[in-house]
Amino acid sequence: MLSLLIAGFAGLLAVGLVFGAQTAGVGTARIPYAIVIGGIQVLFVLAFTMALRPPGIRVVAVVGLLTALAADAAAVAPQQVTVAPLGFVAVAGFAAGVIGQLLRREGRIRVTESLGATLVIVVGVIAYATLIVLTRLPIGTQAITVCLTAAGLALVVARLVDTLAPFPRLSPQVPRGSAGVVVGAMLGTAAAAYLGSYLRGFEPGNAALVGLVAAVAAVLADLSVGYAEAGRRIAGEPPTMWVARHLQGPLAGFALAAPLAYLLSVIFFVPRYF
Repeated sequence: MLSLLIAGFAGLLAVGLVFGAQTAGVGTARIPYAIVIGGIQVLFVLAFTMALRPPGIRVVAVVGLLTALAADAAAVAPQQVTVAPLGFVAVAGFAAGVIGQLLRREGRIRVTESLGATLVIVVGVIAYATLIVLTRLPIGTQAITVCLTAAGLALVVARLVDTLAPFPRLSPQVPRGSAGVVVGAMLGTAAAAYLGSYLRGFEPGNAALVGLVAAVAAVLADLSVGYAEAGRRIAGEPPTMWVARHLQGPLAGFALAAPLAYLLSVIFFVPRYF
């Protein structure tokens, strides 16, 4: 039942990200999609903050939320289509995290751990903002459809397979089976190839390639969250809050698939349209 719930959440994220991209227009018409991205970024910040439980947790959460807001604005506002403003926002967000942690009453106690959590959250929200920039590029919306459909289907199938055949176990401490990971990545790639035969600018071959990258990245990021949680349990740390622990996987999967979708689009597809 737990795997089914996580699969449903991953499916909802995929639907929101893919269909939300279809609503993105020109100028201020991109704001509705930015709101969709912003809602997912808030979930990302809250889930990872509660899961990592860094010292100065309020500082980390506030920095993450402000970085998400600034990143979305930096993706919508500029006249020139570029991710450079997102890089500046990332640097500013991490710098704000450093200052906030050093100004805490507790001083520098476990400050390295806090900065590590801040970096993870800042990079995650910036990754989601790249999708807004991608909608501004030629065939960017089609790229989002191909890549995130592949990633979403891979995550959903991997979790569904875990409800029926959670084996062979990848690790005794991680309740995941390798069958789900492999089948999910395969079906995600097949879905991307199918979409590539219908979407402008794509063919089944190149769509399968980008879909494979996105699907594998998503399921591996989802899986890595399980290993990280197992590592914290083995180290004797208290268990993560139930909701946050299980939202992390799909959120991390899409956070990794999003910048890959942008990168692959810029490298392989966009130049031919300029």
